[in-house]
Amino acid sequence: MNSILTSAQMRLADQHTIEVTSIASIDLMEQASSAFVTAVMQLYPDKNTSIVVCCGTGNNGGDGLAIARLLQVRGYDAITVWIARFNSYESDDFAFNLSRLYHTPIAVTEFFPADQLPDIHQHVVIDALLGSGLNKPLEGDWLRMAQHINQANRQTVAVDIPSGLRADGAIPEGEYTVRAHEVVTFQRPKLSFFFPESANSMDAFQVVDIGLDEDFIESLPSDFGLVEAADIQRIYRKRKPFSHKGTYGHALIIAGSTDTMGAALLSCGASLYSGAGLTSACIPKEGLVALNASHPEVMYCSWADLPYTWGSFDAVGIGPGLGKACDNLPTILTYSSKPLVVDADALSFLGGKTALLKQLPLHSILTPHMKEYDRLFGPHGNWWDRVQSAREQAVALQAIIVLKNRYTFIVLPDGTVRINPTGNPAMASGGMGDVLTGMLVSFLAQGYDPQEAAVLACYLHGAAGNQLVAAGMAVVPASRLIAELPRAIASVGI
Repeated sequence: MNSILTSAQMRLADQHTIEVTSIASIDLMEQASSAFVTAVMQLYPDKNTSIVVCCGTGNNGGDGLAIARLLQVRGYDAITVWIARFNSYESDDFAFNLSRLYHTPIAVTEFFPADQLPDIHQHVVIDALLGSGLNKPLEGDWLRMAQHINQANRQTVAVDIPSGLRADGAIPEGEYTVRAHEVVTFQRPKLSFFFPESANSMDAFQVVDIGLDEDFIESLPSDFGLVEAADIQRIYRKRKPFSHKGTYGHALIIAGSTDTMGAALLSCGASLYSGAGLTSACIPKEGLVALNASHPEVMYCSWADLPYTWGSFDAVGIGPGLGKACDNLPTILTYSSKPLVVDADALSFLGGKTALLKQLPLHSILTPHMKEYDRLFGPHGNWWDRVQSAREQAVALQAIIVLKNRYTFIVLPDGTVRINPTGNPAMASGGMGDVLTGMLVSFLAQGYDPQEAAVLACYLHGAAGNQLVAAGMAVVPASRLIAELPRAIASVGI
């Protein structure tokens, strides 16, 4: 699990590395710039690519100056540097790298307040104007420079963070930033990269190692952690010789109505393909033919049988396509002392019913998307507030809240957050949530604790989608994702 740090903590990590390893700050800047250049060379391997590096006069600008020089050393001859001197500040490392640049053939142009900015004809813009310490909107000449870069509509690569984007905290609606096609960020992604509002500032990011002290970074307190493949390898338990279907638990999916049987079928299929030893479905009788045709391995359980069979199930999920049958949820809660997976229509039913929410078994897993979450806990103006609210609700309910989005936030009962990195836009289609619900129930049935089940399910759900995109699929239907799940489990080195 990689800790996600605030910008202030990252500055501490810089300073600690300088002090402990006795590396000079200018040399650490050189390491960072070299790592950035390696990434840029992979993005734009043609050394005839024309590049303008736009620099402020702080350390982010110092990075930019070093990047320009290192690109020229590595054979990129069409390099131009712009320096925005819009205030009197100049960092020592910026000044030192500027003196180095004067010994190269790179053209340097300095701009002062109110100067006219020439047209950008270069193919690539490198944004090294402002770094991660910014905590106010761009204004004046900085805003004008950002607008000028965006209006040029060139390929733009940001150094560490797009200028104007805040590294942590709420991202104010409509706040103007440089629009980066790619961000090459140092050592750790910024927390803001995982929030949907950052889409206005960047298309993608990659993280490069610049040699900071990882032990120190991991020692710093953080409420946010990024899930890694190593975490999945550590959590997942290989199947043992002589095990049998009873070893891997009995999952129950309570889902579907006459008009929405597809949701139930997707959840049941995901439970099967995620490894539950047995899966039963509590569905309307009208869905039996469809169930038998699509998943003959799944057993049927009627509503009338639930009070008598409840003890035979190791895990239960409720909600996908359930419709009016959600009225039975209060009765279901009287049966269960084990964590439930609550999704879709069951979440909508719980909206505004605080007393009923409090009756959920401890460590139940709620899986809302944005609108479902706001129906449960009230409207939120931005995603930062929504995640902070989810942390409070997870603690109050002692539940796990899986707040679904491009980067899903897995909010634990202690208020900490695990960010899932897998998944892609090709998965933006109906039924994906139903698949995730089936996976969660399956892993719970197999004996994983709720936190482990949530991390496993979210990661492998996205990994399956990534594999299908890598295989050439531009759109990934939920039904196709299900069949990919066993390969996704194998792909993480298990």
